[in-house]
Amino acid sequence: MRVLVTGGTGFLGSHCVEALVAAGHSVRLLARNPSKVDAVFGPRRVRIDETIVGDVADERIVATALAGCDAVLHAAATIVGGEDVYAANLAGVRHVVGGAIARGIDPVVYISSVGALFPPPGPIATAEDPIGQLATVYGRSKADGERFVRDLQARAAPITTLYPGGIYGPYDPGLGEATRGLRDAIRFGWPITRTGGVSIVDVRDLAGLAVSCLESAQGPRRFMAAGHFVTWSEFALHCERLTGRPMRRIPTPAPLVRFAGRALDLLRTIRPIDFPLTHEAALFLTQLTPCDSEPTCRALGFRFRATDETLSDAIRWLSEVGQLDAARAGKLAAR
Repeated sequence: MRVLVTGGTGFLGSHCVEALVAAGHSVRLLARNPSKVDAVFGPRRVRIDETIVGDVADERIVATALAGCDAVLHAAATIVGGEDVYAANLAGVRHVVGGAIARGIDPVVYISSVGALFPPPGPIATAEDPIGQLATVYGRSKADGERFVRDLQARAAPITTLYPGGIYGPYDPGLGEATRGLRDAIRFGWPITRTGGVSIVDVRDLAGLAVSCLESAQGPRRFMAAGHFVTWSEFALHCERLTGRPMRRIPTPAPLVRFAGRALDLLRTIRPIDFPLTHEAALFLTQLTPCDSEPTCRALGFRFRATDETLSDAIRWLSEVGQLDAARAGKLAAR
């Protein structure tokens, strides 16, 4: 199949492209920066069949990118920013997913987020939970994008929605929030809260899952793809065991974490801050509950790899690219 991929130079998107090429599909990328395409895929020896230069918020460019495609995988989303992030994310869903359905393209895979369903109504989040009510810019963009997609699915549109949790693993070309959070926690210490945690999904598992969902005539589907839930204390124990070195733990009240996230957001309106904590991230860190991915595993015959494998490969890669020194990477330091 010829598959249009958005967000293909990002962490998840680049792994999706790699999995698509390995499965024999023809990939067309919609990307804003062609030089980034070469930088991301050249070292990985992944050949891209075609690149359309443009933005998902540009309806005319999206229409050009959709022409002649058999399937669509929409993974593009901007996380940090102001109201422009809301407008861009929502426009991307409308133009890419909505445009694909209007043109009769089947299948369409939409990468949503557990954030679109946050906070969950019960102790375990499921793919059938109602749309969330986050007031942050990114949260509103994902919720309203989810609302648009569910309206299409209610009319039998062949869209498969995936809800990933925290995405970890090797080869993160842009050092996203989760990867930087892992790096900085190993460097400086773990803020340990009594509530919350993270659902860890391996980027390679999520990419494989997305590619496996590119089947026509399946109708509308929704799958939780959140991997394994761990508390922050358990997260620190995993890393401590894998690296063979003690991890600094910083007991932190959950309200303080949320306050710090809000304060950093305000500071970012004045100057750039390279620290992966936002108010929205703080809400997830302190209030996230386990997500039920078992129905996904049963329906698709799938199993998420062990958390230790995901984290060890992520830490090893951070060491290889110089983001963690040998002392902090410990047993996983690059040789």
